Amino acid sequence: MKIKPILSGGSSGPLFPYFNLYLTQIKKQGYAVGSHYEQVHVLKVCDRWLKRTGREVSDLDESVVCECLRRVIKGGYGKNAGVSTLRRLLAMLRRIGVTPEAKPVRPSPSEQMTRAYERFLLDERNLVPQTVAHRRLTASRFLSEKFGGGPLNLSKLRAPDVTTFVQRHARDHGPFHARHLTTGMRLFLRYLHYKGLTDTDLSLAVPTVARWSLSNLPKHLPAAQVRRVLRHCSRNTPMGRRDYSILILLARLGLRAGEVVRLNLDDIDWENGVVTVYGKGKWAQLPMPADVTRAIAHYLRRDRPRCESRRLFIRDYAPIGGFCGAGAIASVVKRALANAGVESARKGAHLLRHSLATDMLRKGASLDEIGEVLRHRSPDTTAIYAKVALDALRTLALPWPGGAR
Repeated sequence: MKIKPILSGGSSGPLFPYFNLYLTQIKKQGYAVGSHYEQVHVLKVCDRWLKRTGREVSDLDESVVCECLRRVIKGGYGKNAGVSTLRRLLAMLRRIGVTPEAKPVRPSPSEQMTRAYERFLLDERNLVPQTVAHRRLTASRFLSEKFGGGPLNLSKLRAPDVTTFVQRHARDHGPFHARHLTTGMRLFLRYLHYKGLTDTDLSLAVPTVARWSLSNLPKHLPAAQVRRVLRHCSRNTPMGRRDYSILILLARLGLRAGEVVRLNLDDIDWENGVVTVYGKGKWAQLPMPADVTRAIAHYLRRDRPRCESRRLFIRDYAPIGGFCGAGAIASVVKRALANAGVESARKGAHLLRHSLATDMLRKGASLDEIGEVLRHRSPDTTAIYAKVALDALRTLALPWPGGAR
């Protein structure tokens, strides 16, 4: 990309000396050339407005940016890039020290409480950050709905406050979400009692979500359909080859979506053919089959963008970096199922994990062996796959009276 033609003409205000630095930054982050022009247009408009209103770079803060957006970047070319461009610009200027840091905003009592709770979970309970984020969200929502931005009268909390909150949100998504909600509420209410902020342990008032052990069959695909999904994943594009590497990891090793997201370049031991995986709070080393090794090596040699991130898999949109969450892996699986024309009630990453376990069971693997491959903490988690071996279970069934089976 030639920077000079993009910058030529139309601006001479206080921001102009920083245009080159900004363009160099977004080029490294992988933004398309068309986006470069749009973002520079926003910078020029902002630059002229700063000059016209007598402001300097040191005057920039969130309120000035909002005023600029409201007054001069409200329509036409560049309007869609306005907010993100100026937010990115402000962060860059603060990083190099030409614009003052944001003024600290005094957190509300609810925010102070949830921050203290977050530190407790990280430091004393040693929970992984993803779990802490879910627990904090539950606590924050409960406090916000009960007290808003005002003072926390925790001593006045009663059991009906807890049950009303749970009943209001338990049906927001489904049974899985409801169980997470009740678990999070119990943990937070025990914390309040532990810290002496409530007189009684209100966690006892949290309703229980019905969950019958081994009540559902694990959703899975037959081995032939898994092969079809892999075969129909296009490997003619960089994104297709990345997706194929992800899919074959899920199908051959049974990784969880979050484990794939967290994989780093340093986690692969090429000499010994193993990959180190972190999931459910513990590390594990897994052997990589030859087809998995080939797919990942091909992606790394030809397609992985050069960037500062050490994540193994990089998203295909700017700013270039690792995936933001496990939902991106679920999207890869969903797209692959659609391309292969495979119908399934479940479309997430766990579909391939369940399919691997089911295929192992039908080939004669024991439940202990399956639990070891999937890295289950408890044998009870693996026991659900026994329900899939229908042919083996039929041999144990007694004949029905009258000769029907």
